[in-house]
Amino acid sequence: MRLLAAAAALLLAAAACAEDAGALLARYKAASGGARWDAVQAIASRGTLRAGGLSGPIATLEDLRGGRHASRYTLGRLEGADGYDGRTAWEQDPGGEVARLDGAEAMARARTEAWLTARAYWYPQRGAARYGAVTTREADGRRYAVVEATPEGGAAVALWFDAASGLLARTTQKVGQNVLTVRYEDWRAVDGVRLPFRSVSDRGDPRSRVEVALTQARLDPALHEADFAMPQAPASRARIANAAAVTRVPFELVNNHIYVRAEVDGKPVRLLVDTGGFNLLTPAAAKRLGLAAEGKLLAQGVGEKGGDVALAPARSLRVGDAVLERPVMYVIDLGALGAVEGLDFDGLVGFEMFSRFGVRIDYAQRELVLSEPAKFAPPAGARAIPFTLEERIPVIAGTLDGTPLRISVDTGSRASLTFHGPFARAHGLAERYGAAPESVVGWGVGGPSYGRPLRLGTLDLGGIDVPGIAADIFTGTKGSFANPDLDANLGGGVLKRFTVAFDYAQRRMYLAPNADFARPDLYDRSGLWLLGDGAALRVGAVAPQSAAARAGLRADDRLLAIDGVAVATRTLAAWRQRLRELPA
Repeated sequence: MRLLAAAAALLLAAAACAEDAGALLARYKAASGGARWDAVQAIASRGTLRAGGLSGPIATLEDLRGGRHASRYTLGRLEGADGYDGRTAWEQDPGGEVARLDGAEAMARARTEAWLTARAYWYPQRGAARYGAVTTREADGRRYAVVEATPEGGAAVALWFDAASGLLARTTQKVGQNVLTVRYEDWRAVDGVRLPFRSVSDRGDPRSRVEVALTQARLDPALHEADFAMPQAPASRARIANAAAVTRVPFELVNNHIYVRAEVDGKPVRLLVDTGGFNLLTPAAAKRLGLAAEGKLLAQGVGEKGGDVALAPARSLRVGDAVLERPVMYVIDLGALGAVEGLDFDGLVGFEMFSRFGVRIDYAQRELVLSEPAKFAPPAGARAIPFTLEERIPVIAGTLDGTPLRISVDTGSRASLTFHGPFARAHGLAERYGAAPESVVGWGVGGPSYGRPLRLGTLDLGGIDVPGIAADIFTGTKGSFANPDLDANLGGGVLKRFTVAFDYAQRRMYLAPNADFARPDLYDRSGLWLLGDGAALRVGAVAPQSAAARAGLRADDRLLAIDGVAVATRTLAAWRQRLRELPA
């Protein structure tokens, strides 16, 4: 009986929330056009987009009956687009590459955006949702009535209604570890309804701020399927410049990172191959290449701090015989990464190359093979693993000692496996596997990354068991590894045990174990984080209670010799390998 009473109470509470939300939504409808909305099927608008110090025209089309939407814009010298075709969200980058955003979190956000586009809060037949209790909040000197809605299959979104006007003033939504806020302002009458002619979105950093100011809007334009369909990337802008349609490129493997010799506008560059990144140049490289960068957007890496990113169009990017015409290079100051790696390099090659070509990485032979999609062939004996895309990064399913994982695949990570902080805390991984004290475990765009090293049981990747991985738990609160929507990041420490291939068109990753598969995953237990410093090595950090701490080493110490051997006789990567081999 108590269970029945509790269930009845829950149902009554849900009904009360829906009733309160219904009154709030009815007031919003009345304030913005009332019954006139019942006949509106579509909205077309034009205006100006401003982001990162750049601006340009934007045109948006909304299908209110189906929740479909599409925007096409110019930002400075660059063009892009995004949309939802009723099934899949997509984005077209300034370089012409098209991403189908089919990851679980991306799809949930897309369904919520479609629910908002359809005004399904007025018309539940267009999309059901659950509502929370209505609360009152104050912000910016104004009073709001706020209700959280969770569309069916979507992500939760909080609707903030202005207490004075009844109009929708803003929405807030959790996106990874950030909160996306969209403010709606400058409401104007258009053919019997009221629309916001200004919207401003941001994620808490001025560099993430995006403003759209409309100059015109009209109701019920003619709609066509092609208006919302995911575009095709221009085939003429990506090619293999030989008759075989396949190119083989030797690479260096340094700190588990893949480095290739490439060309930008015919000039030589050294680039790190990174499934977790974009085509990118350092400011020094962009200047040397004569590229003009513009804009100031936000770049968020694995470190605690975000960096500035600008955009620079180039004429061509060439890796072996693989050519991208008119690529857009992201320009980011990588800070101390040259010292971290112990070598000079000019940037990254990332999603744009992986999305246009079949890619095979033969770690054992140190060879990168790029092919036209029709010529792509998986490695012999490889296991196929499906993936989706989250923020342009491939995400696969795996298990750790029976616990399911959603794992991003990142050739740009030197680590074997890094657990996202929220997942590790939720599953008690530090206690379960006896994690070591916190130390610097990596370095990225945002600076040093802190974590707790630990030795795992068995990781299952598509039916391939990988035992005894030396992993780490991210302990920071910001950066990509603080994202609660993913569980772990698979890096070069594990990937180098395989020949790895990617077929982005078919959403398949292939793993074929190589001769190094059974080698133990060694870990540096010295407690030192070393940086290159000319003919010396500089101590970047010392882990508490470590062998290095007991030896009296401190941050910023310069090492000229180790065990009687001059450090200049070996590379930084070689010294790191030596420290992994030595007992602590």
